[in-house]
Amino acid sequence: MNLVDNPTGNYRFLTGIAPYSAGVVAMPGFEIVRATLQRPIPYQVGFDFIAAHLDALERPRAALCAVELRLPAPLTFAGFADFNAGYQALLAEWDLHIDGRNPVARTNIAPVYAAPRAPSLYAFSYTIPSNQPGPSFIVAGAGDLRDQADLSTAAVVRPGETTPDALREKATTVMAVMQERLTGLGADWESATAVDIYTAEPVDSYLVDVVLEPIGAAAIHGVTWHYSRPPIDELIFEMDLRGIKNEIRIG
Repeated sequence: MNLVDNPTGNYRFLTGIAPYSAGVVAMPGFEIVRATLQRPIPYQVGFDFIAAHLDALERPRAALCAVELRLPAPLTFAGFADFNAGYQALLAEWDLHIDGRNPVARTNIAPVYAAPRAPSLYAFSYTIPSNQPGPSFIVAGAGDLRDQADLSTAAVVRPGETTPDALREKATTVMAVMQERLTGLGADWESATAVDIYTAEPVDSYLVDVVLEPIGAAAIHGVTWHYSRPPIDELIFEMDLRGIKNEIRIG
């Protein structure tokens, strides 16, 4: 991964794969704001909403640095690729790519309960001018894959297994990805304001030693467990995290 400047959007991004970057961090003089929708809306319409929101703030579309989506149900690997093609086309319409790379981070999961009827926008993040001290960052969602660039069964950690030992290995693998991306953004766990876990399997057998102990001081804020599944039906466990001081909810 490389940390690349997005001067128009006023943030830097960790290179990821075509559908999403691995994470973003605001440039000096700016901070990231996260906006959560009380009621998710179909993501294509959601991008119109984002555009209007940024226009009202007199911020360019390039200020959009992360999105969080919710799916009706997990997809197959092939179905996920098809979904990503439509999503990437939308980003291309917005002219957001930097030298052919997608700078926008993403988390995309499927809630077990209260799932939307169509792929929907749940939250989005953007940069604004700010003198707020400390890093302002988002680490994109990552599932239980040994290679985050290999979206295939071959890369899945302990495919088809949900024993406590398998869940521990999956969580350990994803935590290593979180640490790598956090370091790549020039941030640390102490700066984290929210750590999210997405799984429909129990977390109690590994939560303390695999997650809470490694995140250290950030554990004072707790960990949010979303009873949800990763976007691909063969995956079991996903995480993301952020260090953001300014979050809003839009009703």
